[in-house]
Amino acid sequence: MPQFAAPDSLILLLYFFFVLAVGISLKPLLSGSLDFLRGGRALPVWICGVAMTAVSLGPLEFLGMSAAGARYGFAAIPFYVLGATLPILFAAFFLIPVYYGSNARTLPGFLALRFDNKTRTLHAALFAAMALVSSGSSLYVMARVFAALHVFEAPLLAAGLEARGVMIVSMVVPAAIVLAYILLGGLTGTIYNLVIQFFVITAGLLPVVFLSLKQIGGWGGLKAAADLSAFAQRSGGASGHARIATIATSAALGLLFSAGTWCADFRVLQVALAAKDANTARRAPLIAAALRVFVPLIVILPAIVALSLPTPHTTIVIHDENGAIYHEITVVPPEIDAGQGLVPARIDAATGKPLKDSSGRTLLDEAMAAPQVLVHFLPTGLLGLGIAALLASMMAGMAASLTAFATVFVCDLYEPLFQPSPQENARPGATKSTGTKLDRSVAIMRWAALAGALLSLGIALLAMPFGNLSALPVLAAAVVITPLLATLLLGVIFRRTTASGAFFGLIAGALAAIIHHGLVLPAGELRGIHGGWIVPLHHPSSELRFDLGTAVCAFAVGLIVTAIVSAFTSPRTESEITGLVWSAPPPSRRAWWQRPQPLALAILLAAIAICLVFA
Repeated sequence: MPQFAAPDSLILLLYFFFVLAVGISLKPLLSGSLDFLRGGRALPVWICGVAMTAVSLGPLEFLGMSAAGARYGFAAIPFYVLGATLPILFAAFFLIPVYYGSNARTLPGFLALRFDNKTRTLHAALFAAMALVSSGSSLYVMARVFAALHVFEAPLLAAGLEARGVMIVSMVVPAAIVLAYILLGGLTGTIYNLVIQFFVITAGLLPVVFLSLKQIGGWGGLKAAADLSAFAQRSGGASGHARIATIATSAALGLLFSAGTWCADFRVLQVALAAKDANTARRAPLIAAALRVFVPLIVILPAIVALSLPTPHTTIVIHDENGAIYHEITVVPPEIDAGQGLVPARIDAATGKPLKDSSGRTLLDEAMAAPQVLVHFLPTGLLGLGIAALLASMMAGMAASLTAFATVFVCDLYEPLFQPSPQENARPGATKSTGTKLDRSVAIMRWAALAGALLSLGIALLAMPFGNLSALPVLAAAVVITPLLATLLLGVIFRRTTASGAFFGLIAGALAAIIHHGLVLPAGELRGIHGGWIVPLHHPSSELRFDLGTAVCAFAVGLIVTAIVSAFTSPRTESEITGLVWSAPPPSRRAWWQRPQPLALAILLAAIAICLVFA
């Protein structure tokens, strides 16, 4: 059990202080809805780039990287490095310039400009629900991590709380802090705090990387540890063309999973839309891409090391001192004792015993690999920084989701119904008023954020009896984001895409994801939230294949239906979609090293080089 000392508590208090100080200091600067909802469209490029990276490091992504590192070894690196770099670069050059130039406040707002209001309302309602599910899952997942690490257990149990109370406190305190700086600082406060949280995550994990590599024996020890992964054991240490094929396959899977996040998820794109100009909005994703090339390594590498470290066991040492016999008992939790290295076993909530697969092998909880290594290696004084990094991951994911939820609720659900304005569908480049009518939206957004935080906490509390609802946000993303990606790709690139095509494409893609989820069940899982709730007709070998199948069905059906319906319906006139469809930018007069293309090429080559090195 990690020993929390006064320096660790001080680090956590300082982190909470600076997070709240950002919101308090920005509150006097928010003069209207433009500042509160869109960051004043005045944020510099590096702030936006770092904040976009922080959004992509929420608890589900953090634990996903940890699980992939422990399960697949080095094969996980192309998934998160090259697989994410390609869609970020695509969004930077083709999508974000169109989104930003439309002057839309939200992504559903862009759908209203490009298509019609019914398409906007449909996506806004689905997105609002998805954001709440994601926010609630972020709370629950990270509270579960803290409970498994027994971080805050001793002081809270001493205060009279039971285990359930410890979980609830672990959710309520961070949620209250996130809500506070959203209410005080709006989107600007959220973005600046995302920057703080990115640096806290990096500072908390970098020492773990160096300490774990030192103990394991450097590069040679790391390669030996990677061979312990399930993927390496199945592949038999293949080399040459097989390794290149592994990189390509892993990168392709990562691209399929990352494309929706970077091209069609307003939680990420709201940061780019807050940039001070169109050039900044396009360069911000390039900074995010440069950081994403290296950031996954600080999570994946410690997770790989976790497998090769000695497995702790409960021990009893008896020694005689001056005629007195002493028993020194070191008690290890049963999940750690039954695990491999520092990776704990999965425990059956009903029996309290480790779960086993059909061949009798203990199932490992790979998602806990990186958190376990963190508390194992960080000494007193640095442990607080590591715990702050875990908290920052959770708070970054929740803050992005709550801010996006409140903005979409105000701009795309509340205002069109209760405050209709002739400026609602203003042409790209139009200047929108920030008068009293729109400034009233600030108060509505604050109430929406408060309601969203309470609903998120309710979702997290409802998740406690079920043990794990991590599959729910993945399903929500497949239902909401993946069909939208298909619609946006067609709508931004092809002028012939129609409003009816977009509307029915979103519905068809969402239904396809739901039906696939109901008819397919991963091997070893129970029917319900993990799939097969209609009737399980197929059993893929892993949850990764299952999630991939759901996303592919949603994207393919959405793309096909949008294209077919668009072919039989009338498109909008050329004047109506001017500035809402991608067109080649005019030739730049800048020197070649000042253009974004060379930077993008350098980032792509760096991503490929890292994948080849770790292959």
